Amino acid sequence: MSDEPAVIGAQTRPVLRQARPGPLFVWVKRASYAELALFAGLLVVWLLPGLEGATFVLGLSHGLGYIALVLLIWAAILRHEAPYTLLAATLTPLGPVGSVIAIEVLERRQGRAWNETRPTP
Repeated sequence: MSDEPAVIGAQTRPVLRQARPGPLFVWVKRASYAELALFAGLLVVWLLPGLEGATFVLGLSHGLGYIALVLLIWAAILRHEAPYTLLAATLTPLGPVGSVIAIEVLERRQGRAWNETRPTP
């Protein structure tokens, strides 16, 4: 699809809306970093011998947290506060690492608007 305007009645508007950061995007960013910390902790306790209980707890926390992160990103996409590429990066085998990388790339490419906590009017 192209970004050419579609004619609807007497008004013209773009076919695809651009995602703009909003309040939900701030929560997506926080959840991504929290999930990354859980994943890093899981890797540490998984590599150390004798920590099966901690591995189970962090593994379960990571699994449920990852599902919650994906659902939160999906909600942000539906509200046009995050692009689909963020969800695609999260669903790669890298998981929360992919979401954090995608957020950083968004902030660097899109500029200051993605760094602010409030949406621009």
